[in-house]
Amino acid sequence: MSISYIDRCKSFYDLTPIELYAILRLRNEIFVVEQNCVFQDADNKDQKCHHLMLWQDSSLVAYARLVPPGISYPETSIGRIITSSTVRGTGMGSILLERALEEVQRLFGSGPVRIGAQVYALPFYEKFGFVAQGEHYDEDGIPHVEMVRA
Repeated sequence: MSISYIDRCKSFYDLTPIELYAILRLRNEIFVVEQNCVFQDADNKDQKCHHLMLWQDSSLVAYARLVPPGISYPETSIGRIITSSTVRGTGMGSILLERALEEVQRLFGSGPVRIGAQVYALPFYEKFGFVAQGEHYDEDGIPHVEMVRA
């Protein structure tokens, strides 16, 4: 089965107002409302990053923030990895992560990629070669662990 989508990867300053609004809305929907987590999503990193968006029709259904080395970690990073509840279980999350890994290599070159993963998602990230490093830590009330893909 083929999943139909359009992907766009843009720097912050190339985002249209509609795209930026869709990104913030989806991040708010998942990280604040769905996960019942009050936190400051606007962390002044977005301006330094690229933003990978997967669209179906006119809806943003998956998103990842591609972070250059030295912003979140010494290594390149992928953050704010999310899929809309409307596409969960369809394989869209795997498509998103595959595309994100391709884009970070294109944008920042080859090398390790570090993420801060929610612990429940460890098996998902392990399928893409990420390995947990260090102890679990609490981030806004949700257990996380750093993972690295060499």
